[in-house]
Amino acid sequence: MGHRIHDIPEEDRPRERLLSHGAKSLSNAELLGIFINTGIPGENAVQIGHRLLRESGGLRQLSRRDVADLQSAKGLGPAKAAVLAAAFEIGQRAAREAVRDEPMDKPERIFDYLASEMQALNHEEVHVLLLNTKLGLIHRERLFQGGLNESVAHPREILKKVLTYGAFAFAIAHNHPSGDPAPSDADRNFTRTLRQAADLLKIHFIDHVIIGHPSPDRALPYFSFRAAGMLS
Repeated sequence: MGHRIHDIPEEDRPRERLLSHGAKSLSNAELLGIFINTGIPGENAVQIGHRLLRESGGLRQLSRRDVADLQSAKGLGPAKAAVLAAAFEIGQRAAREAVRDEPMDKPERIFDYLASEMQALNHEEVHVLLLNTKLGLIHRERLFQGGLNESVAHPREILKKVLTYGAFAFAIAHNHPSGDPAPSDADRNFTRTLRQAADLLKIHFIDHVIIGHPSPDRALPYFSFRAAGMLS
């Protein structure tokens, strides 16, 4: 029979401590334990949370696992995997909502809007942000999946979206699943071609931001072509 959260000694129950001291007082494993709720023989819900974090390599990597992968994990199954996937998605949506009403005129704002979602991907995606005259967000759309080169992503597809929505300006972002946001030669060539095409149509190309992961080895978890002087 599985061990429920209530099988844990009262002073260690994460749900009670959350209510008494707030969610920030709980570890990642304890927060996961609240969603998992019931354990299995030999492991309570929090211990399952510890194991999932250890096997996945941390919370960010765990959030990147799709629901089919989660439900195959020992101690989960379809219902608990669905709860965890929903929790990760809510967190990502809340992070995006917090910044979507701000002008997308700075690379850190574009990063804050997209990072929680795009850092969870294990493949590259290209997203376009369509902006009004105040650089507020009109529409965001995923356009391409795969490496950023013109055989996969063509500037005309991006500019077609800009014209369709009557946007004043646009920015693009893509992720590097490796975590290193340094641009490749393909990234540089694509951005140069897109800038030239946007200039011909007199459309404001605000920035191209590459989203990576935080690391002690680099100052920022993203790369901005505009901040690097490559879009001026």
